[in-house]
Amino acid sequence: MKKSDLKEGEGADSASQLIDARIKELADWRGETLAKIRSIIKQADPEVVEEWKWRGVPVWEHDGIICTGETYKNVVKMTFAKGASLEDPSGLFNSSLEGNTRRAIDVHEGEKIDEKALKTLVRAAIELNTSKRAAARRPRARSTI
Repeated sequence: MKKSDLKEGEGADSASQLIDARIKELADWRGETLAKIRSIIKQADPEVVEEWKWRGVPVWEHDGIICTGETYKNVVKMTFAKGASLEDPSGLFNSSLEGNTRRAIDVHEGEKIDEKALKTLVRAAIELNTSKRAAARRPRARSTI
């Protein structure tokens, strides 16, 4: 399936197909790395929703964006939307460290991914998303003056 066969926003199945197509299209270490990252995310959260946004970026969501999977010539970049708010005891974040919101993990050719640490980070991002959504649903106390 070609990317042109599906349009952005056609649903989760289409997004998954577009991600499949991107992995196949890359046909090198970047495709293998993106496939590995995708597998780890799905293991961490079997209910994760895959999206295809911004004209070609795989996005994984659960009550909000968890992370993206961008591919460049020399790196596969996982950008965590709220990464600056996450604990990273294993030190996976190695890119976009200066911002107030996002954090990223750059994976270069030949690097091994710490699967356990990445699953922990993905689950922490989901927990953050879920807690923020739950807080937004709570009724505000009314002031009685």
